Amino acid sequence: MPRSRALLGLTLALLGAAACGRSEEPRIIRPPHPESEPEPEAFGIVSTATPADLPRGIVLALAQFRDERDEKTGKTTPIPGPARLEFLVRKNGEWHVTALEDPESNVFHKAMTYGSGDSARLLTLGGTAAKVKLWKPDGSGKLVAQTIWEKDFGGKFSRMRDAEVADLYGDGGASIAVATHDQGVVAVLRPHGDAFEAIELDRRPDTFVHEIEIGDLDGDGVLEVYATPSEPNRLDGTVQSGEVVRYVPARGGERTVVAALGDRHAKEILVADVDGDGRDELYVAVEGHVDENKVLVHPVEIRRYDAGTPPDAGKTIATLNDRQTRFLTAGDIEGDGHREIVAATFSSGLWLLRPPKEPGGSWSTELIDSDSGGFEHAAILTDLDGDGKDELYVASDNHKQVRRYVWDGNRLVREVIYTRPDDRSVFTWNLMPFPVGLAPTESPVQR
Repeated sequence: MPRSRALLGLTLALLGAAACGRSEEPRIIRPPHPESEPEPEAFGIVSTATPADLPRGIVLALAQFRDERDEKTGKTTPIPGPARLEFLVRKNGEWHVTALEDPESNVFHKAMTYGSGDSARLLTLGGTAAKVKLWKPDGSGKLVAQTIWEKDFGGKFSRMRDAEVADLYGDGGASIAVATHDQGVVAVLRPHGDAFEAIELDRRPDTFVHEIEIGDLDGDGVLEVYATPSEPNRLDGTVQSGEVVRYVPARGGERTVVAALGDRHAKEILVADVDGDGRDELYVAVEGHVDENKVLVHPVEIRRYDAGTPPDAGKTIATLNDRQTRFLTAGDIEGDGHREIVAATFSSGLWLLRPPKEPGGSWSTELIDSDSGGFEHAAILTDLDGDGKDELYVASDNHKQVRRYVWDGNRLVREVIYTRPDDRSVFTWNLMPFPVGLAPTESPVQR
């Protein structure tokens, strides 16, 4: 086994997961240069040039590793470093990067904006130790943290894994639904003034809860929380059973199984109104199976569930020739009022899924970019430039790059906006938009 593959496997074992990756050189597709290309209007296409300044940036939640060498054997072992955030901000025609590290945890699984306007703060989820924090600028270029929940769940390790924010109780408060490892805890942090009440909805021993989504599938105006519990991660990529469950915190938070996956599981789900009928749908990325020879025998399936769909009757809208898909993101890439889904797979690339024009029809599946990948392969559709079209931002960890894709009237065109300057091993667990006023101004690292 090549050294890079061996180190990668050991690194993932330290995180409680397994992966392998590719290292071929990327193919960079640059957007048209406004000074050297004909005017877009002449061809009826849309300019893909990035504006010189953007009011929002992209924050990356990372785990990072350093190699520790054994002097006797000469072997190196990847050792987790402090949890790290990287902030990409566009100003004066360039992307600028600053960072923050938190030694209290060894991974940030997510970072996202909490609140808006002058009250906006940065919400982070840490692992080992499991801490939920809110960060705000202190006026000197640094971010200052407030820990709003920390917990030792009593298992092998404790991690805050995912969260979403919504008014779950209909009281106007921005509650935080949280998924955890490894004791199957799903909780809600309900705000009361400046404090938060931790309400535990569920707990199951030796269970990983990977993902949280919030929506209203039945259209009754009361928000539901969806989560993806499974057996602990398997290092060999074989059978790991799981399901998708629902909680309604405003009605007591009882667990209901909405997707029964048998001997398969899902680490990624999406709740959104993609078909535009005014009602949310649940999309489940069912992980693939490999056999004892690491040959793929069951590829990834993207299944759709509507309100009232039996747990064993999800409709498969796409099959992707890969063993895992950890990011589904929805948005309007063309600015035409119709939404699409982008699926970011482990090794086969980025896929565009379009809903049928007529109810009950077939979804179309189109490969956006085969030269993009990573263990998580974090991706987000968001409109940073405010032009009415969502851009796609992707962390291709296989290439140590962050990329921006914009619709040019015919396809999504790729631009590399950040390339890591060193060989440090990192895993990008999530990326999200944030207001640039929340970025630390100190460079390169705030500790």
